[in-house]
Amino acid sequence: MTETTLSAPLDVGFDYTRSTGPIVGRFVNSLRERRIEGVRGSDGRVHVPPIEYDPVTAAPLTEFVEVATEGTVVSWSWMAGPLEGQPLSRPFAWALIKLDGADTAMLHVVDSDTVHTGLRVRVQWAAETVGHIRDIAYFVPVGSEGTEPTSPPPPVAKRDEGAPVTVVMTPVHLHYLHSVSPGESRYLRALGEGRLIGQRCPACEKVYIPPRGACPTDGVPTTDAVELADTGIVTTFCVVNVPFLGQRITPPYVAAYILLDGADIAFLHLVLGCDAADVRMGLRVRAAWKPRGEWQTSLENISHFAPTGEPDASYESFAHHL
Repeated sequence: MTETTLSAPLDVGFDYTRSTGPIVGRFVNSLRERRIEGVRGSDGRVHVPPIEYDPVTAAPLTEFVEVATEGTVVSWSWMAGPLEGQPLSRPFAWALIKLDGADTAMLHVVDSDTVHTGLRVRVQWAAETVGHIRDIAYFVPVGSEGTEPTSPPPPVAKRDEGAPVTVVMTPVHLHYLHSVSPGESRYLRALGEGRLIGQRCPACEKVYIPPRGACPTDGVPTTDAVELADTGIVTTFCVVNVPFLGQRITPPYVAAYILLDGADIAFLHLVLGCDAADVRMGLRVRAAWKPRGEWQTSLENISHFAPTGEPDASYESFAHHL
């Protein structure tokens, strides 16, 4: 019986946080006051949004110029099916808009089903402005009343009320359905049984885990399944010392490439169960599996790798697998 390949919805997301600096900072703080400012370059052109360095001379730019809140659509693309997190939940146009007084176009949203190149548009401000590009809720045709935005303001980093905005936060999310190859399906199903399966190239006999459909050395299908031990060697590693949003382990901890016994390529995982300072190249480790009741068809079934206490492997034994 032919096994079906596995697929699963994946959600990749994070909150992109950046400091604004003097140029972008002035831009977002002017948005909070419902004004739009650009910056003038050495050739006289006004750039909106403002840029930090002159595209002609590469010198820092400092001359700010206030521009109008009306402009012209230069080009556009229709979004018939808005996605989660986009500025509008109804069909809209992404457009490049050149504001009056500016010499460059800015990307934003036009809320109009009659959008066309050359359309005159104006800013529709958000109900609450906070110092973010979404203070401009969208653009509407000049002469249109528009609909007062009711959506909440975008998330921003904490700041003192009334103080200048120096940090902005933008959520980034990607939703998609990931389907794996037949070889990867066998690998994931084996993980659900507490086993590690790689695939061997019939030409060079290298064993790859996670499996690859074809050998990158010889270009032939890797058709032979190979069951591997859950022990291996730390080849290279890094010590994570910097905290970040969403971090589940308190630093310092180690992310390492683990070369399983019998495999020819290492994969990335955590090394815990010892002081981060004790992790080294050649350290022998074993998989620490989660309780069986928590197993899925996922490499996350292995919580981490921990030292076995065996003597370190010699550098020569893994030098060609770095």
